[in-house]
Amino acid sequence: MDNEFGTILLNDENGVEIEFEVITKLDIEDKEYIIVTPKNEETEDALALRIDKDEDGTEVLVAVEDDEEFELVEEAYETLFAEDLLN
Repeated sequence: MDNEFGTILLNDENGVEIEFEVITKLDIEDKEYIIVTPKNEETEDALALRIDKDEDGTEVLVAVEDDEEFELVEEAYETLFAEDLLN
């Protein structure tokens, strides 16, 4: 996935398409992640999604559900934005 941020469409558990704003992309160790929030909704909640490749080599987004992996992503995200606030 490139570093251009914008919006993406994802389907929820009911198959309803929801537009998300991509906040940032993170490269952590040998994996890539994006942080997204629902577009046009007032919320401080964000989702961490890992960018994987399926058997055909197509990029797929996978929710980060492992607590240890999520903490790693959260720490990188907080560090990134703490540095932005200091500049």
